[in-house]
Amino acid sequence: MRGRGWRWVSVLVMLLAACGGDDERRPAPAASCDLPTQQAWLRDYMHDWYLWADRAPDPAPDGYATLAAYFEALRFPGDASTRADVWSFFQSTTSYQQFYGEGQTMGYGLFVNGIERSLPLRVRMVEPRGPAALAGLVRGDRIVSIDGVPDSDLIAGDFALLSPAQPGQRITVEVENAQGQRSVELTAAVYDLTPVPATRVLALPDGRRAGYLALKDFIPQAEAPLDAAFAEFRAQGASELIVDLRYNGGGRISTARHLASQVVGAVQSGNRFVLLRYNAAHQDSNIDMRFTSAAAPAFARVVVLTGARTCSASELIVNGLAPFAEVVTIGDTTCGKPYGFTPVDSCGNTFSVVNFDSVNATGVGGYDQGLAPTCPLDEDFTATLGDPAEKLTGAALDYLHTGNCPAAGAAPAARAALRRPAALEPGERRGMSF
Repeated sequence: MRGRGWRWVSVLVMLLAACGGDDERRPAPAASCDLPTQQAWLRDYMHDWYLWADRAPDPAPDGYATLAAYFEALRFPGDASTRADVWSFFQSTTSYQQFYGEGQTMGYGLFVNGIERSLPLRVRMVEPRGPAALAGLVRGDRIVSIDGVPDSDLIAGDFALLSPAQPGQRITVEVENAQGQRSVELTAAVYDLTPVPATRVLALPDGRRAGYLALKDFIPQAEAPLDAAFAEFRAQGASELIVDLRYNGGGRISTARHLASQVVGAVQSGNRFVLLRYNAAHQDSNIDMRFTSAAAPAFARVVVLTGARTCSASELIVNGLAPFAEVVTIGDTTCGKPYGFTPVDSCGNTFSVVNFDSVNATGVGGYDQGLAPTCPLDEDFTATLGDPAEKLTGAALDYLHTGNCPAAGAAPAARAALRRPAALEPGERRGMSF
């Protein structure tokens, strides 16, 4: 039966919206944690709050030996009008709270150009406080091998070697750069995230200035550095803005709204940023997310650097700003996730089930095939993010100066083939929640 035992969540969701995304309270967990009770709880919850509750399968739990197997069986398989749900998932509550609450994660802090499936295999990013950065690895380093597995075999696999099961686990990475080849041992650790890894003010040939910021995670810990970056941009007279979201899989909607409000300025305070729409049984729970006050002038134009890893709350920035500013995107098509979660905790797991979709102030949404770039351009995973010599950053500066897109990289069909929305690289998270 639909609606069983969950109606009070509507009140919770409205409270969450009113307080700007405080998601500390959750619906009641399963009454006990034996498998049959958890399966019954999950079925009940998805019957009521799943976005595709009226179109999803409804198998009985008999015959499913694990909660994960039953969860998979309940997911919407897609139909002629809507692609399959590859987004809903669950994880340990400890891991969820560590990332979205404490701003920490566990791993090597090493990210590669994995989903491109192309050589050379390179370090595309390191977390500034992670083991890889502390060992001196930098963006652009070529990875020759990991634990003796050559780059050609890594490209064909799933990069499981970069996903440690626990702190203390070790790998040996053979890297090569202009200084030669060396072997680096990395030990997995819990480390603090740096959600805003790069900010700077860049000069255009005509004397104008552009503020640049890279944002990797929409978590509360990003908001103070975002405020500091915008204050510096305005102090230095930046009239243009570049926001680098190419490696941002999303996160908290409240933080996305915080960034968007800085872009549009005080003039748009109180106007709709996005509307979050629940299923037909819960239209009274729809959430109207509005820009908050920003005591600063607006940026009339923003260049957003995007790619296949630009997902969820990052796409919300592109779509939500479009009615209020000229939004130019440079890079690749985004992952295509106009959906989000109201995370629910039960028996040590946090369930991020697709609960709502999103549209902007003019009702535009439904971009589950991704947001195509204004200027298609492949990146080469070299040079520092925010450096004018870096391919996408340089292209953004050229566009702001000339108004012209650079020569495109791969053909659109070839680029689309690279997008694997169901595949996650180590350390990657795709989410949009409160």
